[in-house]
Amino acid sequence: MDGMALKFPSFKFLNPNTSTIRSPPLLRKFSSSSSSLPVSASGTTLREAGPASNSVSLGQLTRPDFPILHQKINNGSNLVYLDNAATSQKPISVLKALQDYYESYNSNVHRGIHYLSAKATEKYEQAREKIAAFINAEESREIVFTRNATEAINLVAYTWGFANLKSGDEVLLTTAEHHSAIVPWQFVAQKTGAVLKFVNLNEDEVPDVLQLKEMISSKTKLVVVHHISNALASSLPIEDIVHWAHAVEAKVLVDACQSVPHMPVDVRDLDADFLVASSHKMCGPTGVGFLYGKSDILSTMPPFLGGGEMISDVFLDHSTYAEPPSRFEAGTPAIGEAIGLGAAIDYLQGIGMQKIHEYEMELANYLYENLSTVPNIRIYGPKPSKGVNRAALCSFNVKNIHPTDLATFLDQQVRAQMRSSLLVNLSSLHS
Repeated sequence: MDGMALKFPSFKFLNPNTSTIRSPPLLRKFSSSSSSLPVSASGTTLREAGPASNSVSLGQLTRPDFPILHQKINNGSNLVYLDNAATSQKPISVLKALQDYYESYNSNVHRGIHYLSAKATEKYEQAREKIAAFINAEESREIVFTRNATEAINLVAYTWGFANLKSGDEVLLTTAEHHSAIVPWQFVAQKTGAVLKFVNLNEDEVPDVLQLKEMISSKTKLVVVHHISNALASSLPIEDIVHWAHAVEAKVLVDACQSVPHMPVDVRDLDADFLVASSHKMCGPTGVGFLYGKSDILSTMPPFLGGGEMISDVFLDHSTYAEPPSRFEAGTPAIGEAIGLGAAIDYLQGIGMQKIHEYEMELANYLYENLSTVPNIRIYGPKPSKGVNRAALCSFNVKNIHPTDLATFLDQQVRAQMRSSLLVNLSSLHS
């Protein structure tokens, strides 16, 4: 299935002269005189939209913090960036954190007693502590730095998966999972004889939760699910899924790339055994992500890669390994990027994750309602209702127009940056 995917921080859509599309409201208003305005990572109040405005939206408050959005492109048009599901832009506080590391205390971590190394190590480990607090992990050693969420899933597959799965064991997934949550388990299944089982979509174009519950059995050893779908904008009841899986002593891995940046996520409430996310989708740098794992599970897992940092002692004929998380962080890590991720978390927490979530829910409804009025558009995923909250993204097709052609047209004509892609793992969508 070819399709367009939009992820909106705020937007004006295709034809501003179309009478059926209502003007965007000042969603989730904030009074310019309010003492509860969001605070940036620098500790200063986020900029207001202008002296003539009595109330401004969260989007208007935060847009000035992103330097890339200030530019004019091609014929002098404003940049309209609608590809946040693929990667988010970075606020100035994150860029400054990266610059500060490389200008002021660039050094390796955990390996030196000199001033620069000590400071770099302190900042690096502070970033780990910030992540743990952000998702309410019990302790920071439950956070493993990885290159991204893809590597985090592969880490679980190649350590826990190969150590625990055998022929006939079942790994349960949905057909709406990201490729990075499917392919690693295909590798594991091919080598261990484990079987991958897939939950289909229901008539509302969301994974069939009732079917998922019915498919969990004594053969199920792992359930791999997304929290928020990057294609369908739907969410899954993770707490229920974890309860069903744990009842048969199965583990649960949650892909939280589209939830951690957009809503409060509490791993203790979810009770998932593993959870992964990427920095670059939450206003942080590329090249770093994290795996959350329950400490008692991480401690039983073998190393992922061999090298420095992950060892305790090295002998000529064998080695002993460090405790988690160091066991899974071989070699020099992405130090500046991890520190930048910590700055991104400061930025998001300065605004407030519940505030971000509420604002995005209003944007999601606005996006769906107005996109639905455009002729010949087919939107994928559930329709918003009292019982269904869509994330602030839409995958859609326009009849008789290839998505790449549409994306090219919108880029060239209105400077809107959107994603055009082939969503092959959604083959069970109803036509």
